[in-house]
Amino acid sequence: MGEVNEEKVQPENQQNTNEQNIANDEVSKDVIIENNEQKIETDNPIVTETETKLSGEQKIEETQQREEHKKTKKKSFFKKAPTDQTEEIEKLKISINELTDKMLRNAAEFDNYKKRTLKEKSDLLKYGSESVLLNLLHIVDDFDRANKSINESTDIEAVKTGVNLIYSKFNEFLIQQGLKEIVAVNQEFNTDLHEAVTRFPAPTEDLKGKIIDVVQKGYTLNEKIIRFAKVVVGE
Repeated sequence: MGEVNEEKVQPENQQNTNEQNIANDEVSKDVIIENNEQKIETDNPIVTETETKLSGEQKIEETQQREEHKKTKKKSFFKKAPTDQTEEIEKLKISINELTDKMLRNAAEFDNYKKRTLKEKSDLLKYGSESVLLNLLHIVDDFDRANKSINESTDIEAVKTGVNLIYSKFNEFLIQQGLKEIVAVNQEFNTDLHEAVTRFPAPTEDLKGKIIDVVQKGYTLNEKIIRFAKVVVGE
């Protein structure tokens, strides 16, 4: 009886041991499979390439989103309310009108200035000698009085004295206007000042090559020669 029970217990223990071994084998298989899957995921280039591709697409999408954000921000910056645009247009119209009016005024002022300048130039040419002639009228009056005295006076010496005074007064007036006589007699002949009319034998040796007579006086106006002296040169 005791031997039968002993034989019966041994198969049951062996069965339990087998079941436990099978369970352990299954756990080991699961661990191995999981490790292999992890290794496959790490070593699989297709997975890595897919992840890289997804990362690149995300970057492109983010870049596009940033560009769209910039465009939207730029549009919102330049976009203004209708009232603001109307006010700005009105200001620009006012500014244009002011500039146009200013331009027209400047053009009119320049035209008036040009006309005024031409008139002043014409008047200067026409009436430039007014002041000279006005001062000369006093001498003309003296000549008129001298002419009357010549016809009425019997004192010739008094008439001569009067004419000489008028002549001196006239010469002083010419000097005041900048007119000077070119000195010629007994001077060396100078082509810059003198014009030789003829040559004549010199009365003395020291007058050879010099001016012995003046046919027509020469004058300078403010150091500028306005008429050469016509002279006779001794030889």
